[in-house]
Amino acid sequence: MPRQSCQLRATLSPSAAERQALGRLRIGGGRRLHGIVHVAGAKNAALPIMAAAILADEPIRLDRVPCLADVETLASVLRRLGIDVHRSDDGSLSVETIDRRAFHTGYAHVRRMRASFCVLGPLLARRRRAVVSLPGGCRIGPRPVDLHLRGLAALGADLRIERGNVVAHASRLRGARIDLAGPSGTTVTGTTNVMSAAVLASGVTTITSAAVEPEIVDLGRFLNRMGARIEGLGTSTLRIHGVEQLGGADYRVIPDRIEAATLLLAGAITQGRVTVAGVEPDHLASVLDQLDAAGFQLDVESDRITLASCGPARPRDIVARPYPGMPTDLQAQWTALLALAPGTSRVVDTVFPQRFQHLAELQRLGADVRLEGANAAIRGVGELAGAPVRATDLRAGAALVLAGLAAKGETVVSGLNHLDRGYEDLDGKLARLGAEIRREEVHDMIDHRACCIPLVGPVNRNSASRAGC
Repeated sequence: MPRQSCQLRATLSPSAAERQALGRLRIGGGRRLHGIVHVAGAKNAALPIMAAAILADEPIRLDRVPCLADVETLASVLRRLGIDVHRSDDGSLSVETIDRRAFHTGYAHVRRMRASFCVLGPLLARRRRAVVSLPGGCRIGPRPVDLHLRGLAALGADLRIERGNVVAHASRLRGARIDLAGPSGTTVTGTTNVMSAAVLASGVTTITSAAVEPEIVDLGRFLNRMGARIEGLGTSTLRIHGVEQLGGADYRVIPDRIEAATLLLAGAITQGRVTVAGVEPDHLASVLDQLDAAGFQLDVESDRITLASCGPARPRDIVARPYPGMPTDLQAQWTALLALAPGTSRVVDTVFPQRFQHLAELQRLGADVRLEGANAAIRGVGELAGAPVRATDLRAGAALVLAGLAAKGETVVSGLNHLDRGYEDLDGKLARLGAEIRREEVHDMIDHRACCIPLVGPVNRNSASRAGC
């Protein structure tokens, strides 16, 4: 999905979207990557920022919004809500409300992507009511929305679950003290929903146990650019002074730290030399620390990072944690890298302990990886061998691509519907670094949604369609 061909289509029916998602990557492994690539804007910042445009009384212009399937999905949701979304010739995204009467998102688009749920808070704050389908996305473990609802209820919203939808209304939101701590920690998307609603609530809202990810900070800065009054960005306590209305804004989305790290790991696994440009190194501190400990040379400048390899990675124990720890969105890619590290490594995910569906596919390539309790136990092997594999979720797809780059022979990665949700032109960028990689279209209509269901028994296709993959 190269930038030059990126278009936000008006509306995609589910069947059309599924046809577009079919495809596979053929990867000839064994080439060391060399060169420089530029990183796209952060998907996990762009999506809540797009949703927050519902709050604006004037047009919004966004730069560095990546060309992704998830961006197209949210654009379709916003259009259904009476908002015009289109790309200009310069690549910027324009968002402008045309009709404020709509408040129902519908199921067809929201089921595909969890981030679509981020429209709930802005709809409540600006239009006083909302009917939002429960979210979909990659099936990587339980991710309930109870913290979202608890926070919005504290602001005075009346909410109920009805026929798979959250039905909500509020005559007026009021500031409150809200704690977003849950059994597994805080919630990133919950923080975006509550923060976006609170900016138009009367009085002062204090959010404790708020997420501190750079994408949350970016959303807060965007809201402040529109006229909101949010204090404490980057800390776990946010203080929000409600305002009467928000205006338009021009805003540039932060670079994607997950894409940047994935490309650095691609350089590492191929024992190459790769520079990622247009990045925020401070957002990658935990990744850089681990790469340094794994034996890679790093040259860090203000907006670019160069990784050089002197051999395979040293074995490591990686623990995925909330920011500023190692992102859960990188644990699969680290697993691929450590599969070739001589010795024993371990990967633990404290955020999504069930996020290890990629292990079985890595085993097909010859990796000695297995699940021990909630940990991935890894014994490094001398080489991987190419084979057909299938992505089961977004970051698992990235891990399989990395493994294929290092494997001997040809690897074919299918399930690109997942990969295209979160990486802008990943295959093109890898090719520019010297990878032997090409995309092929597949014309047979396989129901790719079934791949999102853990295969512990016969697949119920009706359940698969409800799962929101």
